[in-house]
Amino acid sequence: MRIVFMGTPEFSVPTLMEIVGQGHDVVACYTQPPRKAGRGMEERKSAVHQAAETLGIEVRTPASLKSVEEQARFAELDADVAVVVAYGLLLPQAVLDAPKNGCLNLHASLLPRWRGAAPINRAIMAGDRETGVEVMRMEAGLDTGPVCMAERVAINDAMTAGELHDRLSTLGGDLMVRALAALARGGLTETPQAEEGVTYARKLAKSETRIDWTQAARAVHDHIRGLSPFPGAWCEMEIGGARERVKILRSALADDTPTTGPGTLLDAEGDRLVVACGEGAVRLLQLQRAGRKPMAADAFLRGAQLRVGDEIA
Repeated sequence: MRIVFMGTPEFSVPTLMEIVGQGHDVVACYTQPPRKAGRGMEERKSAVHQAAETLGIEVRTPASLKSVEEQARFAELDADVAVVVAYGLLLPQAVLDAPKNGCLNLHASLLPRWRGAAPINRAIMAGDRETGVEVMRMEAGLDTGPVCMAERVAINDAMTAGELHDRLSTLGGDLMVRALAALARGGLTETPQAEEGVTYARKLAKSETRIDWTQAARAVHDHIRGLSPFPGAWCEMEIGGARERVKILRSALADDTPTTGPGTLLDAEGDRLVVACGEGAVRLLQLQRAGRKPMAADAFLRGAQLRVGDEIA
């Protein structure tokens, strides 16, 4: 089929690669424009942009699809279907209607739970035990369209957002090409989403990345792994006589029973770095100081020289 692919981050790339690998004709890739990033603030192309150029596919980077001119350019591609994976721009009705078979979206949750921008992070932060990927027919509402296909994934206690991201990204590529095969033979079924159980995965904000040790250990642990590796949950520790921000990338629930207030260091021996929470305690397994690489707790403790009773803010 003639396909327009619309996506931006690394999550989208496996789907693009699977579509091309199955022999479909990707006539254009739409992606977000290059952004300034890094210490040098140089413009960087999106992951999809780079992949599309490697594959020899035309890349388009409009800042918006609202203009009549952009909508006409899109329609001129005469696509059978558009595949949308974390594109990042709203699609006007004229764009949704342009392909012969409409637009299919790959979404990283089990809809209607976690509609919106950050479903992977929010699922882990909420302590969900299961999530998945779904192929959905797009309509004007935010992730409200009928579901065509789905794959479920269990979330274990140790899984981080980064690990779940990679699992769903790979699974999503396979799911989308199966959906396209069904569409080509006229066998793609659609099931309306349930009206109950709707939740929204709002975009992550910097203000919510700091760890709140007054929360129960389970909530703190889910918060840490739900933000790992990016943007990263963080706290402040006194290291070498100065307060320093430290990212916590991995944690586990600890058996320790706190007798002191939340944020107090309960153990700092060997590879055991345990912090009291509002209820229970959390063991910190992997940490990252500013400007340094992630390190295991034992290596971190050798450099930081923390002591039992220290306050972690």
